[in-house]
Amino acid sequence: MPALVDAPLERTRARRALESMLAADPQRLRRRSISLGVHPDEADDAAQTAALRAWRAVDSLESSEPGTMCSWIDVIARRTAIDLARRRPPSDGEVECERLRAAQDVEREVELHARLSEALRAIRELTPELREPLLLSVVDELPAAEIAARLDLSTDAVRQRISRARKALRRHPQV
Repeated sequence: MPALVDAPLERTRARRALESMLAADPQRLRRRSISLGVHPDEADDAAQTAALRAWRAVDSLESSEPGTMCSWIDVIARRTAIDLARRRPPSDGEVECERLRAAQDVEREVELHARLSEALRAIRELTPELREPLLLSVVDELPAAEIAARLDLSTDAVRQRISRARKALRRHPQV
């Protein structure tokens, strides 16, 4: 038959063990908070909150054995760090990542704008005989037969001019 455990006596042992653990290494919860990602400036507050939570819940601890107590207080420190992280607004690092991402978008937009400007300049440099069929084909999306009718050319002549215009644009390094 198992021996009955004296609950008040076990609670007293658990409180003493907790006091002893915290007194033996006062920076333990601070270091643990930092290892869990709490900023060093907030680590003292996190450690105090974890110690307070542990003190309030020590009566619910089933065993005051050192291993059990260490695991238990580690869980409390982890939950405290998580709670702190959830309450905190986005960190400077997260905001900086957004800025960097936005800067990359701006860089891409600038590059795209430069390439588009160069393409437009290259199109303007085409002779009217090559530029007009190309624009009717690409911008207006007209078929070769309709372009031929508009420009009073044969369908083959339209296809040939569009092909020459595209070759001329490929010669531009920025397009």
